[in-house]
Amino acid sequence: MASRIIILTFLFAFSISDISAQNKIDPNNITIARDEWGVPHIFAKTDNEVAYGFGWATCEDDIRTIQELFLPIRGLSGLVFGKDGAVADVGVHLLEADAIVEARYESDLSPDFRAYLESFCAGVNAYVKHHPKEVLHKKLFPVTGKDIIKGYVVGMTLMSGVNRDLGAIMSGKIKPYKKVENIAKIEAQGSNAFAISSKRTTTGETFLANNSHQPLEGPNSWYEAHLHSEEGLNILGGTFAGAPVIHLGTNENIGWAHTVNYPDFADVYQLTMHPVKEHHYLFDGKWEELQNFDTKARIKILGFLKVGAKQKFFKSKYGVTFKTDRGFFALRFPANRDIRAAEQWYRMNKAGNLEEFMAALEMQAIICTNIVYADREDHIFYISNGRLPKRDPNYNWQAVLPGDTSSTLWADDYYGLDYLPQVLDPSSGYVYNCNHTPFLSSGDTDNPKVSEIPATHGFQQPSSLTNRGVRFKALIEQYDKVSYDDFKTIKYDRSYHKPLKSAMKLEGIFHLAAEKYPNVAENIRILNNWDRNTNLESKGAPLFIMAYDYIRKNIKNRASLQTGDDLNETMLVKGIQAAQDYFVEHFGKKQVTLAELQRHSRGKVDLPVSGGPDVLAALATNKQEDGRLRARAGDSYIQLVRFSKEGLPKIESVNAYGASAKPNSPHYTDQMQMYVDQKLKPMTLDKQEILQNAKRTYHPK
Repeated sequence: MASRIIILTFLFAFSISDISAQNKIDPNNITIARDEWGVPHIFAKTDNEVAYGFGWATCEDDIRTIQELFLPIRGLSGLVFGKDGAVADVGVHLLEADAIVEARYESDLSPDFRAYLESFCAGVNAYVKHHPKEVLHKKLFPVTGKDIIKGYVVGMTLMSGVNRDLGAIMSGKIKPYKKVENIAKIEAQGSNAFAISSKRTTTGETFLANNSHQPLEGPNSWYEAHLHSEEGLNILGGTFAGAPVIHLGTNENIGWAHTVNYPDFADVYQLTMHPVKEHHYLFDGKWEELQNFDTKARIKILGFLKVGAKQKFFKSKYGVTFKTDRGFFALRFPANRDIRAAEQWYRMNKAGNLEEFMAALEMQAIICTNIVYADREDHIFYISNGRLPKRDPNYNWQAVLPGDTSSTLWADDYYGLDYLPQVLDPSSGYVYNCNHTPFLSSGDTDNPKVSEIPATHGFQQPSSLTNRGVRFKALIEQYDKVSYDDFKTIKYDRSYHKPLKSAMKLEGIFHLAAEKYPNVAENIRILNNWDRNTNLESKGAPLFIMAYDYIRKNIKNRASLQTGDDLNETMLVKGIQAAQDYFVEHFGKKQVTLAELQRHSRGKVDLPVSGGPDVLAALATNKQEDGRLRARAGDSYIQLVRFSKEGLPKIESVNAYGASAKPNSPHYTDQMQMYVDQKLKPMTLDKQEILQNAKRTYHPK
């Protein structure tokens, strides 16, 4: 959201949720240990006590983000953040999370997990009771387990890309009977994950790289924590502030990583409307009436004046329906038809081996994402996970569908895991995904076969590549066996592949004739001779990054990067000219180094940072007023793991800024230098070692 000004702070107190009493949680039984980096390690006898401590510790580090996530769930964001917040409130309403959670909370979630959820909420509510000045709106608290689960329904919807179709419909950009497909493009917001079995490592260990690319700060940034109970919970990894479980990480026996995948998780329908009768649409030869699905966004102006803006939407048999200048369109997707995603992650957190992990995956409540897995038994596994409905193969599900027939109205009947692209213990000894096609996820003879996956799933085809995926494959194939240092070198690689297979038309920027374009001849020669490495000393890297920024904003179709005619030589030269002009305007010279252009900054810390869009050490940036680029996304939380048959896994990690989002904390910026230096901090799951070396231990009260 845009910058916000909070004018009024509410002071209040309320009783802690009764669930803490029901679960007999005594905060004195919970220990929070902060290591030298401020990372919270939560120790208690029971899972529920750990959850309580986790809620408290998360608030200590980032209570604001927790509130930013929950405000739109309660329809309160507009009252705090004005128009930007109201948009979020309306969007959440359209995703229908309220209805499914209210209907299924008691029936679909297990009693033990509901108790865990409410214990987490009790920890959050207890913190807020003792720190009322940090509250953004008095009606937000106490939060409940239902609030968290509604947040997961919304989160799953956004992660599965439904917002792209929703945005296209609401902006009037949807094209009748032609849905925009996923295309190859250079991106930094993606993720890397790879696992290497012991037969391909010099140490005989199994390696796992957990490297999700998210915004570096804000609601979707990674928060690192360690949860340890005497009931089988001992996991360290990344989550989002306000989530009660670890989303990606490592326990004593297994570890896993996530990357975003792109099958067809949402369907758009164009309704056939009655020529005279308003709001009636044709369905199986009969005229049906649309149901009203109004929403009222509340906006606060000047901190006290409340304004209600009513917006009208509809519901058809397909789902939420919109009236646009191009007609009536409906949106249907699996992500708001299951509420158990958080519980599935909880079961994954506690899985002790591949069999238990697969049992958790069988829930299919986590609607999307690739998963790369490794464990102490030397199993490595990849799956392009998804909950995909059984659709009529006679229709093109990649297009906007006819909304006048039950043939396109799929039911809650989904394909099982066996119908998803996956690889288990391949002969090549490695699995990987970098947001590219799932059909290139291991060695050449081990990849999933397109013919074995239902076409209606809409998975990216083998031609859908990222530079990160191409680059990883090229690097790993150079080694018969990989040392841990080699493993780190691959993960932190900063180069574009030669040739640029992920965007072949863009490859032409490296092969222009300098003599044809005297105004930019010097910079053309720099690109001709550039080693394609985005290190700090490079002058080719800033040229390429800024030229690409111009090109992607000025071509009509992103597909031109791979196959289109829109990206011709003239456009490539314009990109170089635009980059040169930018440098002259902001730096007073035609060339700059990447260190001058690209910065990692927060508070008083301002550091040069390497990397770029779609290199393995990925980075995306925002332009600042002084012309420099500030890191905003890409490499964020990184966790590298080594499993062996005996002992705890060896873990190293780093976060982009630090463990706390509060500016007055010493851990607000203390990992930044390590982050830009591509270094990692040692971490452990050993309780005794953590408590012995902790900088602070205390109870959440």
